[in-house]
Amino acid sequence: MAFKSVLLAAGAIVITASVASAQTVGIGTTAKGATSQVSAAIAKVASQHAGMQMRPTPMAGTQKYIPAVNDGSLEFGVANIMQTAWSINGQVLSEGRPNPNIRLVATLMKFRVGPLVGKKTNFRSVGDLKGSRAPTGFKAAPLFNEIIKTALATGDLTISDTKNVPISALVPSWKALMAGKIDFAIGAYGSGFMKLIAKKTGGIRFISMDMSPATQAKVAKMMPGADIRTVQPNPKIPGVEVPTNLFHFDYMLFAGKHVSDDVAYRVAKAMHDNKKSLVGASPMWRGFNPKGMSKKQGDLKYHPGAIKLFKEKGIWK
Repeated sequence: MAFKSVLLAAGAIVITASVASAQTVGIGTTAKGATSQVSAAIAKVASQHAGMQMRPTPMAGTQKYIPAVNDGSLEFGVANIMQTAWSINGQVLSEGRPNPNIRLVATLMKFRVGPLVGKKTNFRSVGDLKGSRAPTGFKAAPLFNEIIKTALATGDLTISDTKNVPISALVPSWKALMAGKIDFAIGAYGSGFMKLIAKKTGGIRFISMDMSPATQAKVAKMMPGADIRTVQPNPKIPGVEVPTNLFHFDYMLFAGKHVSDDVAYRVAKAMHDNKKSLVGASPMWRGFNPKGMSKKQGDLKYHPGAIKLFKEKGIWK
């Protein structure tokens, strides 16, 4: 079959065939970690059910591919709600560099994260972390500076109350925790790496954070879209043996404004109609609820193509 590539003014590449049109689109992602797993599942389902080829485009961090989606050189991206909001509004990690062409396509699932310590240690509250060895820097993953800053703030601490240990990214911080070089790290409850840390350290414990109204207001200001909720123990998941309060925040799929309504619609529909396929690609999707794809996220705008799908499915309010 003869194929022909056509470069559109908006920056998208459409590959046409003599019989049928098969479009190739990219989805920005990280090289490793949870974001790469989430985006890989979306790419697989979109390629199988949306009549296009979606290819993950790994970059050195979320802050690298969000601008690519904004300027039209990449179609889709995946990020937590905080970085998505900051990037659109030009705040915090995107200070002075707004990305006004980003449009939401779907709210995906909740991530549950918090400060993680070895089970054998005496760190049991955020206040206990005063004077501890804390991971800092995170040049390759600056989001975790903000999460650590917010976690400490729930106990009225700042990073200056800890002994700073330079760390480049999230996985290196977990390895440093296993090696005994730092006293705590930020962990994602339920992720596979947590089981490895538990095995290497003789058990892990998430530190429960205060969830008073005053603290919730502080968290909402420091990490927009995040809040603190209680996680109940699950014998199959290490780190929580008693009810524990952790950060909860949404993960988002977004697209550039240049992406056609039809493409955004087909990707959203493929995800809405194929949860089993998403879960089959990664267990992280177990918490995905198709009815929640249209969740309002403050003043952030959804893509018209996604809104069309939401209205068809009766989940747009």
